[in-house]
Order: sequence, then structure tokens, then C-alpha cells
Amino acid sequence: MLSRRVFSIASSSKPAFRTFSSTHAFRNAGLASPKVDYEEKYAEKLRRRAQEQGKTVEQLRAELKEQERQKRLQKLKEESSKSTGTSEAPRETKPTPDAPSPARPAPSSARKDSSPVKPLSSIFNLDKILQTPHTPEQISVLWRAYHESRSGGTGRGFLCASLPVETYQKMLDVATKYPRFIIPVPRENAQVEEGSKEPAYEFYLMEWGFHGSPPEPTTSGDIFAQAQAKPSSNPQTSTILFTPLQEYKLRTSFATPYLVVTHYTDLAKTHGLVLLRGEVTPSAASTPSVGASDDGGRFMLSQQDAQLLAIHVQRFYLWNEGSEERATLLKTFHETPAEFKWEELLKHTSFSA
Repeated sequence: MLSRRVFSIASSSKPAFRTFSSTHAFRNAGLASPKVDYEEKYAEKLRRRAQEQGKTVEQLRAELKEQERQKRLQKLKEESSKSTGTSEAPRETKPTPDAPSPARPAPSSARKDSSPVKPLSSIFNLDKILQTPHTPEQISVLWRAYHESRSGGTGRGFLCASLPVETYQKMLDVATKYPRFIIPVPRENAQVEEGSKEPAYEFYLMEWGFHGSPPEPTTSGDIFAQAQAKPSSNPQTSTILFTPLQEYKLRTSFATPYLVVTHYTDLAKTHGLVLLRGEVTPSAASTPSVGASDDGGRFMLSQQDAQLLAIHVQRFYLWNEGSEERATLLKTFHETPAEFKWEELLKHTSFSA
């Protein structure tokens, strides 16, 4: 079998390409550091802390892992807000009867929980959506039009889509069991060894996060609906962080995701619709990376690569007829990582795969 070249994101003056084998680079899902055995180093401390809190060591590890992931997402949101400045500010356009009003901060849209996810009501005018009957198709058109108007009308730096709630629920069921995976992205413009015709790839780690079920939306004037607090029947809101694998291996919880995808489920019960929003991290560097966009390096990832990563979510997490091979790869990655072969992933790296 021909060897494959994998692109490394780590900054270095040396060539950024190396050949990975399934028994080395992706051992234990490719995420463990070979230098320090933290499990052994902090085992006693973890046992004591777990005993003090009346939990098992596994439960404590899971909580600490989720806390680190939440901190990464919150830090990314803060950095993104500072970098984009007024990029989310609405453009001056003539209002249309059905178009939702531009997002305006309001006391009612502030989160009352610890979720780092920006509330849907701070992006979309849910009052207008509910006051006037809208079909799922009309909401999808408004959602797409809103994001296409971002970034000076170019839509760059954002992804958007709408999913039937049944489709989202199928992916959610798989994601809760298999929340991590790696996705290879082709790098046609990358430098490879002289004379080599083998393509280069950059691997991205994707991580699902779950943030509870949002309440079913009501209009601000419906005081009776607001007074009747009841458990939400909506699915969980979820996020997916996409981070270059090499950067994650170097910086772990401090690594910056290049793309954050959020699934908003606020309208799942009322309209049978889940809204997807993708945000590409703005680039603070003056020199864009190999995967950066071609609009002056404003973003860490090109629009095409961001779309490719988002498409792969459905390819690997929506299990239908014909997806058995991808489903097997995802299962193997979690259940028997020693048998996982990254070469098999390369069959699924193009839009036509």
C-alpha cells in the first residue's frame, strides 16, 4: 500500500508533513501525549477527590473533561466576539413583512444557565416567527438569508442549514455514544516532498458537546404561556468543535477550534425544524495558514473546508442504507482504536465521496 502524507498544522521551520501509521499517530484515538503518564501521576489525587465527593473516579474524570471542553468553547466565543467586533451588526436594509428583525440584545434573551451557546433569540426574532404563522420552509429561507447577509453581504465565516428534527435526532443518538472522531481534509496547495505525487491531508478532531433542551419558545406578550413552566420536549442543543488534530495534540484543552457548529433545537417541537449555524474562527495572524480562506486570511479556515467538515458530520453520524462502512469506522475509532486505520478515511474526503 502506498504511504500517505498527512499535513501537520504545528508551526515550525521544518517541513510540516510526515507519514503517520495507525499504530503510532492514532494510538488511543491519537489524543494521548506519549511524554507524561498523567493517569498514573494524578491517580491518587483523583481517587481522594472522588472519595470526598462521593463519586467514582470515572465519573470525576468525565466531569473534569466536560468542564475543560466548556472552558474551551467559552474562551472561543469571547475571542470571536473581540475579533469580529461589529461583524454581527445588521446591515441597513429595507424591512420586509416576513423578515425577522435584526438581533437586538434584550433582557429576556439572556441565558439563565451555564451553557456557552449563544441563545437563538439573540440571533433570530422568535417573536415575529411565532406571531405570524411560518412554515418550516419559510423559516429555512429566512435563516439562510440572514447568514448570507453577514460579513458585508458575503456570508463568509458562517455556515447555515436547516434539518428535519427526525434527521437531527438520529445523529444525536449516534453522537451521544460516539462523541469524537477525526476528519481528513485534502490539501492540494500544500508543499510535499519533491517528486511525490501523493496527496496531502490535514486531520481535524471533531468533538460533540451537549447543552440540554431549550424551552419551547413563546411570544413576549403571551403571559399565560410564560407562567406555565413545564419540561421541554425539544431535543438537546449541541455543538461540534473542529480543531486541527496536530494542534490539539500539542495544546490539548488550550487548542483553538477553527470551526464551531451549533444545532439550535428551539423550534423542533413547534415547527419540526433544527437550525444549524457554523462559525469559522477569525484569524488573528497576519499570515494565513494553509487551510485559511482566500479573502486576505480573515478566517482560520476556508469556506469550502468548513462546508466539507460540516458535510462529513452527516456522512458519519447519519446512519442510513449505504453508510455501513463509515459507521464501522466510527465504531472502531471508539471501541477498538488499535484496529482503527486512518487510511480508510481517505475514501471519504471529497464532496463526491
